[in-house]
Amino acid sequence: MDVRIGVQHTVKEIDVELPEDADRAKIRKAIDAALADESHTLWLTDRHGRDIGVPSAKIAYIELSGSDATRRVGFGGA
Repeated sequence: MDVRIGVQHTVKEIDVELPEDADRAKIRKAIDAALADESHTLWLTDRHGRDIGVPSAKIAYIELSGSDATRRVGFGGA
């Protein structure tokens, strides 16, 4: 599963590739808990074991995509 986080006042997004066995419901609960209070930090662990933290007050949006989502590379047509 991939998580894309938009950060306020920044053009670049944060992309986190989670382990394939990541529990989508558990991730959504963690996101909801972090966004419920701007003083919290959203912590995610990527598939390499690195911890990524984003202050809740700075999150503009979060996009979850399934692990089966295909990635486009290059200049693809329709």
